[in-house]
Formats: sequence, structure tokens, C-alpha cells
Amino acid sequence: MAPRGSRFPRQRQVLFLFLFGGLCLADSEFGRYSVTEEMERGSFVANLAKDLGLGVEALAAKRTRVVSDDNKQHLLLDSHTGDLLTNEKLDREKLCGSTEPCMLFFQILMDNPFQIYRAELRIVDINDHSPAFQDKAMILKIPENTAVGAAFRLQRAQDTDVGQNGIRNYTISPNSFFHITIRDSDEGMVYPELVVDKALDWEEQQEFSLTLTAFDGGSPPRSGTAIIHVVVMDINDNAPHFSQERYQSQTPENSPVGLVVIQVSAEDVDSGVNAEVSYSFFDASEDIRATFQINPFSGEIMLRALLDYELVKSYKLNIQAVDGGGLSARCTVLVQVLDINDNAPELIMSSLVNEVVENSPETVLAVFRINDRDSGENGKTVCYIQENLPFLLRPSVDNFYILMTEGALDRESRADYNITITVSDMGTPRLTTQHTITVQVSDINDNAPAFTQSSYTLSVRENNSPALLIGSIRATDSDSGSNAHITYSLLPPQDPQLDLASLISINADNGQLFALRALDYEVMQSFEFLVAAIDQGSPALSSQALVRVLVLDDNDNAPFVLYPLQNAS
Repeated sequence: MAPRGSRFPRQRQVLFLFLFGGLCLADSEFGRYSVTEEMERGSFVANLAKDLGLGVEALAAKRTRVVSDDNKQHLLLDSHTGDLLTNEKLDREKLCGSTEPCMLFFQILMDNPFQIYRAELRIVDINDHSPAFQDKAMILKIPENTAVGAAFRLQRAQDTDVGQNGIRNYTISPNSFFHITIRDSDEGMVYPELVVDKALDWEEQQEFSLTLTAFDGGSPPRSGTAIIHVVVMDINDNAPHFSQERYQSQTPENSPVGLVVIQVSAEDVDSGVNAEVSYSFFDASEDIRATFQINPFSGEIMLRALLDYELVKSYKLNIQAVDGGGLSARCTVLVQVLDINDNAPELIMSSLVNEVVENSPETVLAVFRINDRDSGENGKTVCYIQENLPFLLRPSVDNFYILMTEGALDRESRADYNITITVSDMGTPRLTTQHTITVQVSDINDNAPAFTQSSYTLSVRENNSPALLIGSIRATDSDSGSNAHITYSLLPPQDPQLDLASLISINADNGQLFALRALDYEVMQSFEFLVAAIDQGSPALSSQALVRVLVLDDNDNAPFVLYPLQNAS
């Protein structure tokens, strides 16, 4: 549920829904569609490409998909045609029960750019269920002094279809003593009543067996039957009387099986067997009979199954008290189920990116939705991530959230992040769900090689042997992969008289320098040149360093007499 009223610190908690630049949302419901229940899987619902005003290729390029509110994939989107199709046979009764209209709410999500459209699908009922009575045989005890025109309410049939396909009429087998009339309840249901047409005489006839038939409004109509055994009773002139017409109980959903929810009580001022009261459910559905049981002697109503607020929030029980003479009274028990915080928040991931290129602007990493099946404070949630991370958590609509980078990332500073999304509800005690996402930062060539020194000075003694290793240079690159692979090379000398290619060579892989031939101190005491280090990125980056080579003198020349000349006299 949407977060509200958080008392958490402002740690990146998300408490209000808003939209940010670059993300789009349809302002209202996008489309209302309908489909008849029980249609085969793959049945056509609509062409979303046409309704959205997009081509099929554009629909696919935007990575369009359909997400249902109940996290079940009732619908699928054909990316080749843009058609919205059913993903299963849809059973209206299983999805919505007696609720009409039966609506499935879903969203249409797009990633590029991010957009959400709300839509709804109505499941149209067909007449695929027949009316059915809970009890195939009913016993109705009627005193012999019952006045002509008196009406007795009978148990209604139940039909899981709705609207026109629901129950519309009741008939009874032909007889001269009774007929059926139809009554509408304040709940919009149709109930049959058995009306006395002729005075009864216990001495003349003590029992009747009648067939009650219920018809629905389908075309053609379906029907169901039950047998009514009418027992004519000798006079019992006081019916039981409940102390209250309506009882109310509030029961937490975690109540144990066997707990007494409430006790009803009825009195009968008659004596003997006519004053003996027994209690039972009247016109109770299968769900009520599976959830509750009543002690026929004490009137205690107990749980026979666990309650679940998320499934059923309240129950209405009709209780009947019948005395030994067959007279009865009825009351209503309303059981309100109280919610407890028994559901942790759910985090449903819609899209996820585990790698982001460094130096990229704000980038969407994940789109997810939060759901908490509890209600009230138990269903309110807050969502946040750790502090001191270069990421933002922003809310969207329908409890969707977007995780994105706060700005450009630097792989050389940090190559990966573990982001923990924490969702906590506001119940007591609070329930929390966490989801951890690992994000890798991929490298771009944004760092040039760097030499360990801006200049190098190397020494070599003259008359050296050819191909002599005279030293090495080294550069490093803080990028990774091919972006950090360095190649060394000699740059053309600035002195055009220096034949550098005949003097020095360099190993392109490791930066080792070699003297190609013997050097002569008496000819050249030193020389300088530039070395380049180039990475293999695209585009490649490079740097330069100055290398100075000093030639050391060797005693390789004898003294020479200049005067007098050796050939002079």
C-alpha cells in the first residue's frame, strides 16, 4: 500500500508519490476492455499497438509488457502483433465471487522511456452454473392453527453466476394447500416463501412432500431442486425469542480453532418439549459452515477454521432457534475479522539492470512494485536504501518505485555496489522485507597512461656491445581490460641530426630500452629523446616521458704528442 505517515529518519525514505523528469505516466485510465469468461487461452482482447497509437516495432522497442495487480499473469502481450490476449481461461466466479462487475486491473509498462498506463478488464459472466440448494431435503414444521395466507421463508438456492444469470424465480410442485411467492431481501437476493392457501388439519393430514425448483435468468435457464417435507404440528403457541435480534463480535484473524466467538440465547415460555430450544445455522453458505460451528444446545458459535482478514473481512451468520414443537425464531450474528500484521511487504521486480557504464548520466537500474496485503497501519510501507551510495530511490504510481544512479559513476573509484532495498510496514511489530541488487560499473577509456617519472636518466659505457639493455621505463593505466593495455614507442627526435633509430630500440610491451650499436664517448657524450605510452582504448589515450642517455668515457685512446712533430728533424 502507498506509504503514509512514516516516522523514519530522512534516510532516502520514500513517503510521497511524484514523477521525475524523463519518466512518463498516463494521467488517467488508459483503456477499459471486456472479455467473456471461459474463453480459450489466447483469445483476443484488444490491439494495444493500435490503442496506444504505436507501431508494433515501436511497441517492442519500448519493451512493453503487462503487469496485473494480483501478480498473476492473466494476460499476455503478443510482441509480433501488438495484440493483448488471454493467458488462461478466466473464471469469473473464481476471480470475483459474487462481486459484479468483475474487474481485473492491470498496468502497461514501457521502459524506453519509462511509462505506466492503467487499464482494466471486465470479465463478463456466462450462465455456466445451475442453482443449487445447500440442503437437498428441508423439513418445515407448521402448526395446524396457522392462518391462511401465512408465509414461511425457505432456504434459498445459491448460484455463483451474477446479474441476469443469477436466480430469478422459484416454483413448487402442484398442490391445493401451498404456493410459492418471491421476496427480495435488503441484500438484493431473491428468497422463496411458502404461503398457506388452505387451512391445515393435523388430524386429516400430518405431512406433505413438495418439490421446490429454483430457476436462473439465463438463456436457456438452468434449474435446481430440493424436497420440502412439511410436517403439520399440533398446537404450540409460543415460539422461541432471542435476547437480541442482532449480535456483533470482533475476532482477530489469528484466533485459534475452537475459540468461542459469541454465544446466542433464546427463551421459550412454553413448557415441556415445546420449551426445549435447539440452535442451528439457517441459509448458511459452504464458506460459513466450513469456518464456524454452533453448539445446538448452548448456542455457542466456535471457529472450526482459521480466519484470514485478507480473504474475508466480515461474516454474516443467520441463526435459527427451534423449539420442540417446531416453532422457530431467527437472529443475525455479524463477525468482524480484525486485521493483524501477519503479512510482510512484498517487493515485485519488474525490470533490472545489473551493469552501468561509468560516466553515464542518470540511469534507471530497477523498476519494482511494493505490496502489503494487510490494511490500515499494517499495510502502510516505507521504502529506502543505504546511506552514502550514489543512487536515488524515487516513487512512481501504483506503488511502483524506480532505482537510479544519482549521477555519473567512476569505475576507478569503485567497480561494484551492493544495494539493499528495505521495505518496512508500519504495523506492530513491524515486518520488513529486503532485496539486494549487485551493480557492476563497466569501464570506459577515461584515463591516459601515466609514467612513473616525468623524465628518466640512463647511463651506458662507451664501446658497449650491440643490443645491450641499458634500462627501462614504465607507465600505468587505472582503466581496465584493453583500456589499460599499454604499448611503448619512440617518438621522432627533435634534433634532425640525431639518427635515433640507429641508436636505440624499445620493447613495445614492457618499455625496455636497448643500445643498437657501440657508442663512442669521443663522438657523443649524451643524447635525449621522447617515449610515448599508448593504451588500446577507443579512442586511444597516450602520454610522453623524456629519456636522457649519458655515455660514460672509457680509456680507449693513448696519449698523442702534438709538438714536436714525430717526423720533424
